[in-house]
Amino acid sequence: MPRKSKPQKQLKDGATLIREERLRQIMEEGYRAAHDDGHRGFELGLAAVSYLNAVVSPDEEGDEHGKVRPCWDWPWSKEDWKPSDDPIRNLVKAGALIAAEIDRLQRLNGKAAK
Repeated sequence: MPRKSKPQKQLKDGATLIREERLRQIMEEGYRAAHDDGHRGFELGLAAVSYLNAVVSPDEEGDEHGKVRPCWDWPWSKEDWKPSDDPIRNLVKAGALIAAEIDRLQRLNGKAAK
């Protein structure tokens, strides 16, 4: 009798993972448009770079907690730096922060055009 194979779990694509993380940031963390609009110094983009660098260029020594350190220009407190051991999760966080920065700039340009 042939063995039945388990159905494979459908993997989500990167855009879906990023969209879901951005929605989580908004709904669970409260990082809505008004909050993001306060980051006029491209802090959202700088934070994205730190999460990206945690994947592509991790600090071999880590910080005092054994995790990779953020980039030298991490825009917020040490407590806000929450890298994952999973490189995909760090890339998803970076992507969601980039999406937030794009949205902020689009709102800013839309306001300026009026």
